[in-house]
Amino acid sequence: MAEATPISMARGDGIGPEIMDVTLEILEAAGADLDIEEIEIGEKVYKAGHTAGITEQAWDSLRRTKVFLKAPITTPRGGGYKSLNVTVRKTLGLFANVRPCVSYYPFIETHHPHMDVVIIRENEEDLYAGIEHRQTRQVTQCLKLITRPGSEKIIRYAFAYARRNNRKRITAMVKDNIMKITDGMFVRLFHEIAEEYPDIEADTMIVDIGAARLADTPDRFDVIVTPNLYGDILSDIAAQVSGSIGLGPSANIGEKVSMFEAIHGSAPDIAGQNIANPSGLILAAVMMLRHIGQGDVAERIHNAWLVTIEEGIHKHDIYREGVSRERVGTKQFGRAVIGHLGKTPKILPGRDYSKSAGSAFKMPERTRREPEQKDLVGVDVFIDDPDTTPDELAGRLLQHVQSETLRLKMITNRGVKVWPEGMPETFSTDHWRCRFQQPEGRTVTHKDILEILSNCEEAGIDFIKTEGLYTFNGEPGYSLGQGQ
Repeated sequence: MAEATPISMARGDGIGPEIMDVTLEILEAAGADLDIEEIEIGEKVYKAGHTAGITEQAWDSLRRTKVFLKAPITTPRGGGYKSLNVTVRKTLGLFANVRPCVSYYPFIETHHPHMDVVIIRENEEDLYAGIEHRQTRQVTQCLKLITRPGSEKIIRYAFAYARRNNRKRITAMVKDNIMKITDGMFVRLFHEIAEEYPDIEADTMIVDIGAARLADTPDRFDVIVTPNLYGDILSDIAAQVSGSIGLGPSANIGEKVSMFEAIHGSAPDIAGQNIANPSGLILAAVMMLRHIGQGDVAERIHNAWLVTIEEGIHKHDIYREGVSRERVGTKQFGRAVIGHLGKTPKILPGRDYSKSAGSAFKMPERTRREPEQKDLVGVDVFIDDPDTTPDELAGRLLQHVQSETLRLKMITNRGVKVWPEGMPETFSTDHWRCRFQQPEGRTVTHKDILEILSNCEEAGIDFIKTEGLYTFNGEPGYSLGQGQ
């Protein structure tokens, strides 16, 4: 007999213990073969002095079991407390956030009765790397980090997910018409990897119009893969238009550890009142069971949940006169699901998870790219000066800063070229990007850049950061100023 699958489980805060109790009862009744290690996370742990809301013992459990079923937690306000979800995702490399967004019409009200879309969001990088700086009195920045390995992992996972789940189409949503290097790399990788999956239709869409179409005609989408920030926004849009954000499950998938949770919060205002809807966590447990290869149990639970919805046994948040038959509490809803184990829905599409029965999901392998020739060809020097004009600043840089190796080529302000040949109508703030590049035929070294910075210091020019300008196999690895 195979050994039970070890998992780590946390009851969380607020409504967390209530909905976790119901979920565990359903898992046991359905025959899930689990060895559960309970860990404590959240508010009590924060207040005990752990700023991330998790102890070393909990970390040890997660590394050992590699599967985490998590109820919602409460992060105390103030006090420098860190988001536990962000900490767990980044520490354990949970690179893929997976959110199914499904319509349960006519039992749950929605304008989109045929909606069945999965949002697969990169989970670790992009603007969510959280690298921010205040650089001048007027300007702050947040670095958008898109990496090739991070993009390849999430795109390959999306295609593998689509094939495993009999999905026919993947749409990448990006903003590569503006962010040609960062989002542009994501799109190029998407098209490269799509060629390996000829059975799956692949297309791309600019995220602004994509979000509009997702809100208006979500049934045109199947699987959406996207960088972190866009995915965060799109997944909430999709959950809301499907009918109820409170029903949504979520998986956070890593190469070694994965976490499964409801998408809603801990709702402390209704804790202990037997009115919380456990559906999000129940469906997250279904995702967990499929992930660990217990697809037969996942199918039993999911179909039983669908039958419960069909029969009008509803929690207060989705209860509707004329549609719902019985308004039930948290515990009673769980008992209804247990009572329907072994049944299949008659109106809503039933679930068949036979493909994931007995076989845990295997992560797709990443490829290794041939090394590229990287050459330093210049530097962008960012300068803080609230009292200058583009021409005045250029005059000082030409006279006191540029060298024989690095010549001043351009000044931009907020990404728009203001020198040479700038427009007088362009608004400028105190944050200037000054581009120095080599004359034709000269090589650039770090010593050349240090000379430029030393010249700035001697001229009393306040430089605040630099960015090296590199080419890769002769292609520029940097953006041009708007208007250039």
